[in-house]
Amino acid sequence: MTKKNGDAGRPRATGELLEIRRASLASAAVTILALGTAGIACAETAPVGVPDKSFPESVTSTSDGTLYVGSFNHGGVTRISGGKAEQLVKPGAADSRSTLGVLADEKSGTLYVCSNDISAMGVAGPSDVKGAWLKTFDLKSGAPKGSFALSDPKSFCNDIVVGADGTAYVSDSFAPYVYSLKPGGTALATFATDPQLAPAKDGVGLDGIAIGADGNLYVTTFIPAKLFKIEMKDGKAGAVTELKPSRPLDHADALRAHGSGFLLIEGNGKLDKVTVKGSEATIDTIKDGLAEPVSVTQVGDVGWIAEGKLSYVIGDNKGKDPGPFKLTPVALPQ
Repeated sequence: MTKKNGDAGRPRATGELLEIRRASLASAAVTILALGTAGIACAETAPVGVPDKSFPESVTSTSDGTLYVGSFNHGGVTRISGGKAEQLVKPGAADSRSTLGVLADEKSGTLYVCSNDISAMGVAGPSDVKGAWLKTFDLKSGAPKGSFALSDPKSFCNDIVVGADGTAYVSDSFAPYVYSLKPGGTALATFATDPQLAPAKDGVGLDGIAIGADGNLYVTTFIPAKLFKIEMKDGKAGAVTELKPSRPLDHADALRAHGSGFLLIEGNGKLDKVTVKGSEATIDTIKDGLAEPVSVTQVGDVGWIAEGKLSYVIGDNKGKDPGPFKLTPVALPQ
């Protein structure tokens, strides 16, 4: 081996060798600790089962890691904590029907629930109440708190987000409206409407909804899959802008704020990271191959994904065995 300078071949002093040894041992210890911690993290984030034959459509969570999942076919909401599942909101409670969007708001102690009559899709649900409703329940006890009708006869309550001031915003899949409910409010108000938000013929309109780090409201449409920004200023809606995704989207569903961007569920099996700059949205896939995912919620650095498999209750696979239902954990990018 060729020596490049006079020090290259000099024998090292005993003290220098000891320092190198200590550094090596310290590095090895850090590596072992990291591997051990990774193993613990994996063990703590195994998939969580959802009650048998209950098709999930949405999932939400609280800061202690408790998960709340609604039932598309049975109605009601199940609370899952420490691997134990219990019925928090019973099917049919407060005249609710099939449960779609769910959102836990710890600040007000409220669980928001989208309830819809989907009997026209062949899913009877637990009651005979017509129409689309936003229902509120106590987050701890599940006791009913309020019931608010979506105004349009075609309305379909899909998902919810709550702003810093406690105002709830609700997406309507079958009419071009985003509704709002202020704290203490007694009825939903139309917050935003625009022709761009109208459902396409034979399509499905507004779906996911989230508030970005910039304070604006963001929504998805399901079929065709699109992303929109609704400017918000002083609690009022402004311009509606369609965002240009870096690649085509497929069945854009749930949308959740994540850092300076968003988490997006695509019904074709993807969990994405969305970064918005101006009118452009960069789409990076975090996880593919999920079983008909419908929603995601974040607990720490883990995204919990509800795999709805709704084609087995209202689609081409209706009547076939969907297998077990679960909430799947996926590590989220920093």
